[in-house]
Amino acid sequence: MALTKKPVTGMKDILPEEMAVRNYVISLIRETYAGFGFSSIETPVVEHIENLLSKQGGENEKLIFKVLKRGEKLDLSAPTTEEAVTDSGLRYDLTLPLSRYYSNHSGELPAPFKALQIGSVFRADRPQRGRFRQFTQCDIDILGDPSFLAEIDLILATSTVLTKLDFHHFTIRINDRRLLKAMAARAGFEESDFEKVFIILDKMDKIGWDGVRAELEENWPKETVDRYLAQFVTDGEQTALSEEALALMDETGSPLPVIISTVDAVKTGDFRVLYDPTLVRGMSYYTGPIFEIAMDEFGGSVGGGGRYDEMIGKFTGQATPAVGFSIGFERIILLLLERGFCVPGSSEKTAFLVEKKMGQEKIAEIFREAAALRAEGKSVDISQMKKNRKFQKDQLAAQGYTDIREFFNRD
Repeated sequence: MALTKKPVTGMKDILPEEMAVRNYVISLIRETYAGFGFSSIETPVVEHIENLLSKQGGENEKLIFKVLKRGEKLDLSAPTTEEAVTDSGLRYDLTLPLSRYYSNHSGELPAPFKALQIGSVFRADRPQRGRFRQFTQCDIDILGDPSFLAEIDLILATSTVLTKLDFHHFTIRINDRRLLKAMAARAGFEESDFEKVFIILDKMDKIGWDGVRAELEENWPKETVDRYLAQFVTDGEQTALSEEALALMDETGSPLPVIISTVDAVKTGDFRVLYDPTLVRGMSYYTGPIFEIAMDEFGGSVGGGGRYDEMIGKFTGQATPAVGFSIGFERIILLLLERGFCVPGSSEKTAFLVEKKMGQEKIAEIFREAAALRAEGKSVDISQMKKNRKFQKDQLAAQGYTDIREFFNRD
């Protein structure tokens, strides 16, 4: 069987130039979030299949890379089902593993606990611009704090990272799942239909209000749909709530007004927080405020999150407040690369090209010289000189080497 040199579809090899940007961004993220009190943790990429299929991951549960049982546990001698031969899978996000992690270690962790997690996740999705089957997620979560202080903290921390990366004029859209449910109930939808209604509403930016209405009327009576859509007011660019629906803000105890006003009052970056009553988010585990970052230069979401107060309780039997925000790491990297982003403050790069058959004493002298430069904080590469020195030096210059020194036998 011939070996294949290309990566698996939907996954990619990362070249050094991009890796340098990724490492810089991860370092900046860790440093910034540490300043907000977040602690780094790590969870396994392989998760129990029963956890992954617990009806909390929405459409992502259809995209799981499942892992076969091993050894004697795997019996393929008779016809069987997929469920019978799998016992684990690759994680599709970092929130579910974090909830399992917290439920297992809560006695060893402070309360509230502010977690930072950066790692690979896997979804058998259709690859497209900024979307891969293996990709890095970068999440911050606050566990054990039921107050809106947690949401404010998350928004400010996330926006600080984006501002440091020179992103401006972005919008953080915010809504509340309790408001969405209250509006659906007031219109007359059955609770069992809420998620289906929200999935259709979430298509509004793609199919418009006419498309949303048409899809809703395919499934429910026109009068129910009319009552539901009458709660939204739009001027063609921005959507708000009718006066009737606005009363639900107080009835549900939603903290959106104070979250928005506080962030606006203290933010240091050039962005806006916008209440968007059509924002849904795909995960069914959200229970309260939800948020999403929109950037015109990407044409879509570059991050999101929300409150999920019921997930940890499914592990422990005890309700635990939790809220998180995830930066779309891969999409941020894509935008930086398209800008031609250069890592700031990189150490000076020096290359030593050594002619063949160099004497041992001279080689030792070259390595001592390189060590002295490294001690000054410079990056030094030592390699053998090639016949086509000009091409070799051009390649080094393209890699950022500004000081190229040649050593010959006759020196």
